[in-house]
Amino acid sequence: MEQKETLLAALFSPERAPRNQVELSLELRISEATVKQRLGVIYKKFGNTFPQLLDQNGAGKLDILFIKLKQKYYPKPDPVVAPYPEEFLSLIEEKIRRFCGRQFVFETFQQFITDNPHGYFTIIGDAGMGKSSIVAKYVWEHKSPCYFNILVERRNRPELFLKSIRRQLIDRYQLPNSEDADLPTLLAKAAAKLTGTERLVIAVDALDEVEQEPGGNLLHLPKNLPTNVYFLLTRRPYSLDKKRLLVDVPEEELDLRDSQYANFNQDDIKEYIRFVINTDSDHKNGLRNWIKTRNIPDKTFVEQVANKSENNFMYLRYVLPAIAKGVYNDLSLKQLPDGLLEYYQSHWVKMGMEAKPGQLMENVLYILLEIGTPIPCEMIAGIAKVDECDVGKVLEDIAILNHYHDCDTIICNTRS
Repeated sequence: MEQKETLLAALFSPERAPRNQVELSLELRISEATVKQRLGVIYKKFGNTFPQLLDQNGAGKLDILFIKLKQKYYPKPDPVVAPYPEEFLSLIEEKIRRFCGRQFVFETFQQFITDNPHGYFTIIGDAGMGKSSIVAKYVWEHKSPCYFNILVERRNRPELFLKSIRRQLIDRYQLPNSEDADLPTLLAKAAAKLTGTERLVIAVDALDEVEQEPGGNLLHLPKNLPTNVYFLLTRRPYSLDKKRLLVDVPEEELDLRDSQYANFNQDDIKEYIRFVINTDSDHKNGLRNWIKTRNIPDKTFVEQVANKSENNFMYLRYVLPAIAKGVYNDLSLKQLPDGLLEYYQSHWVKMGMEAKPGQLMENVLYILLEIGTPIPCEMIAGIAKVDECDVGKVLEDIAILNHYHDCDTIICNTRS
């Protein structure tokens, strides 16, 4: 009991230095010799736990005990780390707001992680198939480090990717002396901090939107990865000469266009439609009114709109709000646009541009501005009803005006 009283008096606050023997003598109203005797017993009791006490001769033992007890019972709290990078938070929140399905993608990726000690997993799909939303949902659920290449915002350069991922890894794993580290070094340091079955998954969206000089892997992604480190990537379909991802670790691709996923895609599209007409606060009232005035059973509406979408979520994100706002009040269900291209063409007509041929560059710029999202060259040509090669030349001129080096970077994806 006396030793406990003495110890509590000596180490009265984890934020302040311990009292010395003179101060303890005054505080406890006992002699310095008694204080010294009590402290000797205390040091002996703690000697097995903290051997440094036994090794220390003379003064300084109380300071050692104070430091050791503080380290053990008053550890510094882990720094608060934002679960999502601020630069992408609004994008992630928007992408997951109406997210539905895609469980087959997540299960396939999880199986890849289970089967391989490290590696690259790439989701491939056309514009509008939901690639960015899949990444956003995964990041939201797992709080993974991430980077979204966004061409229209010029956030699509390797140095910007490295800067963002470096900051995320340093903050998450408390990596010292890493402010100028390259990606392989950062991954090695982060991997060393993983414990047990913990894994590091870095999600990177839209490799096809990366603007980078020829040669080497896109974003300078390393050929080798530490154990328990994985990359989840997305990109549009590519030819082998455009892959630019040569690695010496396991890699796997999931192509959303593959016939084996057709039923899964259709089910997810239908789930999305049901969500919007029944739950979405922004559009459900307008949609239900449109459906009711035409006496259409919900099941019929869901199935026919799903077929018209051609399994493209971008189509639904345009057409369903348009229906809710009354844009198609003069049309029946069968008269709705078939597929994304026909939607864009009908939108072009509604803008009255068919009657205003004008200069091709003006038309192309007008389409890009009015549609509000980058779309492929062939789709622009289809909307404007002109030759695709002519559109390509215009886009090349636009690219030059915007200081791009490669025309392919302006003929970019619809962000899915």
